[in-house]
Amino acid sequence: MRLADYPDQASFSTAIPIAADGPAMPDPAPFIRPELLDEAKILRKLGFGKPLISEMLLRATRNHTSLEAELLASGSACSATYHEALAEMLGLSFMPDIDPGRVIDMEGIDSQLLQPQMVRVTSQARPPVVAIVPAAARITRLQDMLCRRPEMGDMMAATTPEAVRRAVWGAGSRRRLRDTVNRLFDTAPEFSARLTFWGRQGFYAGAGTCLTLFTLAFAPFVAVLVLHLVLTAIFFAALSVRFTALFGADARKAAPAAPPPTLPCPVYSVFVALYREGAVAAQLVAMLDKLDWPHSRLDIKLICEADDAETLNVLRSLHLGAHYEIVEVPPGLPRTKPKALSYALWAARGEYLVIYDAEDRPHPRQLKEAWARFHSAPADLACLQAPLVISNARQSWISAMFSLEYAGLFRRILPLLAINRLPMPLGGTSNHFRTDVLRRCGGWDPHNVTEDADLGLRLFRQGYACGTLNLPTLEDAPEDAGTWLGQRTRWFKGWLQTWLVHMRQPTRLMREIGILPFLVFQVLIGGMLLSALAHPLLIAYVAHVAWTMASDGPFMTSTVELCLFTIDVVNIFCSYAVFITLGLAPMKAAERKAVGRRWPLVAGYWMMMSIAAWRAVAELRNKPFFWNKTAHRPVPHDGRATGVRGETQSSHRTASEAGTCPCEKAPSGSDSGTQDIPAPPRAQAVQTQQGHP
Repeated sequence: MRLADYPDQASFSTAIPIAADGPAMPDPAPFIRPELLDEAKILRKLGFGKPLISEMLLRATRNHTSLEAELLASGSACSATYHEALAEMLGLSFMPDIDPGRVIDMEGIDSQLLQPQMVRVTSQARPPVVAIVPAAARITRLQDMLCRRPEMGDMMAATTPEAVRRAVWGAGSRRRLRDTVNRLFDTAPEFSARLTFWGRQGFYAGAGTCLTLFTLAFAPFVAVLVLHLVLTAIFFAALSVRFTALFGADARKAAPAAPPPTLPCPVYSVFVALYREGAVAAQLVAMLDKLDWPHSRLDIKLICEADDAETLNVLRSLHLGAHYEIVEVPPGLPRTKPKALSYALWAARGEYLVIYDAEDRPHPRQLKEAWARFHSAPADLACLQAPLVISNARQSWISAMFSLEYAGLFRRILPLLAINRLPMPLGGTSNHFRTDVLRRCGGWDPHNVTEDADLGLRLFRQGYACGTLNLPTLEDAPEDAGTWLGQRTRWFKGWLQTWLVHMRQPTRLMREIGILPFLVFQVLIGGMLLSALAHPLLIAYVAHVAWTMASDGPFMTSTVELCLFTIDVVNIFCSYAVFITLGLAPMKAAERKAVGRRWPLVAGYWMMMSIAAWRAVAELRNKPFFWNKTAHRPVPHDGRATGVRGETQSSHRTASEAGTCPCEKAPSGSDSGTQDIPAPPRAQAVQTQQGHP
C-alpha cells in the first residue's frame, strides 16, 4: 500500500472522554516517555486515528515497549503494509521477501534473529543492497541521513523483520543444524547420549550379562536369591519415596504463591515443536492466544520440520499474529524433538522460556505464575514444572491408568523432590526456564529421546534447582495399547539413555550431587527401569511357588522359597496399592469419577510397562535415536460427551485454589480453564479438513 492510499487523518474521530455521573477522582495520568510521543507523530502521519494511538500509548507505557511494537502485536496493522508505508516515507524501495540464497551466512548474522534490523543482500546484476527494517522511532534520523547523503538511497532498501528472520534462518540453516547436532557432544561429551556406552560401560554391561546367564545356568538358586535381594531393596526404596509423597506434609502443600512483581512483563519465549500435527495446529494456536501475557512481550516459536508440508500449510493458513514465528528445521538425523528445540534455542528472545506440546492446553495465567516465582526466587532456581493433568481419563482403561500415574507424579512426587531440593526428572512439556541458564547448560541433548529427564539431572549437577507450579496444563493420554506402547517404549529407552549417561563416572556423580540425591536418582531412574524389566519374572516366580504349594501342599516348599514368595507378594501388592492411592489422593471428585472403577486393572498396566521396557532395551541397540511419534487429535467440542468439560473445570479450579496466579485479576471465565470454550471457526475448519468430527 502506498502512503497516499491511507485514510485521511480527518476521517478519524478524536477520542473525547465522557463525563461520569457524580464526582470522581481521576486516575493519575501515566508518565509517557518522550520517544513514544515522537512515534505517535509518525503514526498520525501514516493516518492512524487518535483513539488507537492513545490505546497503544497506554499499552507501550504499561509494557515498557514501543508504540510500533504494540501496534503490530495488536493486529491493528499488517507488518508488510506498515513497513511499506515507512519505506515510502523514506523514499526507499520495499522488499517484502528476501531470497535466502542472496544472503551470505557471515559471522554475527544470527544476531538478526534476536533483533532484526538489517541484512546484506547480494545480486549478480547490481551492487549489494542493505535491507533495513525501518522503525518509527528512527524514521526522523534516517530521513536526515538520506537528505544529507542521497546516494545512500541506491544502496538501501526497506523490508520487514519477518523477512529478515526468514532470510537469516534460510541462509545459515545447514550450519545451525550441524551445530545443533554436535554442540553438546563437542563441548561436554560426557553429557551427550550420542554414544550409548562410554568407556568401560560396554565391558561392564557385557560382563554383567555373561555373569547373570552363567549363574542362572549353573547356580539358579543363587541367581534367584541375589535377584530377589536386589529387587526387594529397590522396591522398598521406591515404596518409601511414594509413601513419603503420599503421607508427607511437604508433598501435600501447594507451591507457595509468590508476590506479584511490580515491573513490566519481560519477553517470554514459548517453544512448541510440531511434527505431523496439522490436526491440532489450530487448537494449539487458539490455546496460545489465550495466554494472559502482553502479545508485544511474547515470542512464540512454532518449530516444524522443513519437509512437514501438512503442518506448515495449516499454520500458514491461520494468519498468525506478529508474536508468532514459524521456524523450519532442515531435514537431518537425529529427527527428534530435542534437536528441534535446540535448533531454535539460540534465537529465543525471551528472558524466560516455556516448552509446550502440540496437544497442550495450558492454564492462561501459567506464565504469570512462573514469572512471579522466578522473580522472587534465588537465581539458582532454573526451571519450574507445571502439573500435567490428563483430560480424557474416562475414554479407556489405559487413559484412566495414565491419569492415575500423572496425578501421583506431577502433584505429589515432583513437589516432594522440589521442596527437598532433590534431582527432578522433568516432564516433557510445561517446563519454564531461565533462558540464559538453559543456554549455559547446553540446552537439550538432541540424541536423548527423553530430553526432559536428562536436562533435569544435568541442571542439578551444575548447581541449579527445579521447582513446581500450581496452575496446570491439560493434555490427552493415549487411549489404545498400540499408541501407548510406542510412546512408553520411547520413554523407557530415554530413561535408560539418561541413566547410562549420568552413570559414566559414578564417583564423580556422587561427589557432585551428594549421597542422598545420588540414591534418589538410582531409585527414580535405575530402580524404575530394573523393576519394570523384572516385574514379569517376579510374577512368574510367585505363580510358580503358588502352583507348587497348591499341588504339593505348603509344607513341600522350602523356608527360603516361602520367605521369597512372601516378600514378592508384599512388594507386588504394595506397589499396586501405592500406585492407585498416590494417584487418587490429589484428584478431585470429577477426576476420580472419570477414572471410575478401572483401578483394579493396574496389574495389566504394569505388565504393559514391562513389555515396553524390554522393547526399549532392544531399541537401544538397534535404533537408539528413533522417535516413536505419538499421534494427536483435537479435543471434542462437546465436553459432556467425553468428560473433558468436567475434568477441565475441576483441574483448573483446583489449581487456582491451590495457588492463584499473582499479578493480575483473571480474565472472565478463566477459572474454568481454556478448554471449556468451543474451538474457534478456524479450528473447526481444520478439523473438518483432517477428517475429525
